Amino acid sequence: MARLTKPCHAVLPSAGMGVRLGGDQPKQFRHLAGKPMLLYALDAFFACPKVNSVWIGMSPGSNSLIHDLKSRYPHPVKRFEFLETGGPTRQQTVLNTLAAMLDLGVDPQDWVLVHDAARPGITPELIARLITLVKAQEQTESHHQTLQSGGLLAMPVADTMKETTHDAMRAKTTIDRSHLWQAQTPQMFPLKVLHDALSQAIEAGANITDEASAIERLGGQPLLVEGATRNFKVTHPADWELMELVLSERR
Repeated sequence: MARLTKPCHAVLPSAGMGVRLGGDQPKQFRHLAGKPMLLYALDAFFACPKVNSVWIGMSPGSNSLIHDLKSRYPHPVKRFEFLETGGPTRQQTVLNTLAAMLDLGVDPQDWVLVHDAARPGITPELIARLITLVKAQEQTESHHQTLQSGGLLAMPVADTMKETTHDAMRAKTTIDRSHLWQAQTPQMFPLKVLHDALSQAIEAGANITDEASAIERLGGQPLLVEGATRNFKVTHPADWELMELVLSERR
């Protein structure tokens, strides 16, 4: 069976603490506009018919949180797995979760869509668009170009971009923004391709800040699929307040 027809699995690394946001518990489990923030992403992936399963990488010892989340989905519409695969960094958590999926028999050629739990503005429509366009790209390319496979949601940069002086206190020059995009998630790649790219990057101590950067490090050129402004990452208190408005308006 060709990779084009392979299933798609959502992967949500959820082991971080969200220290920049503050609070007494990880931000993905804090209530945002009426429910834990993680549930917005879960609902979106469950509602997308192109996604076959959802996998969540949790910190070891998260039994009570896992029980609480499972109780909110007593009859999930698709395969729904919690794995205690949290590591010291987000990248390690993703790698651990992918390794566990391989150990549990997920096909190495299946697609995985890694999504930040702190992006609750994701929608089923955005997820479906990414899957459709990445698979369409795959149809037009050689199956030997494995590192060309995959893509990510992103937004063209709209603001004027400045490079700073060494002390980051003054503007040094203006950067041409015509080729700049701001990465979002999900980011979609074949399971084994992404696993190996992350493993090599972490072993080399490379500075990788998302899944695409691990692929790019090996010469890949992931497809950029336009996302949406609402799919921003909740990092600081001001982000939290803005996302509450976005989600409340949608509801």
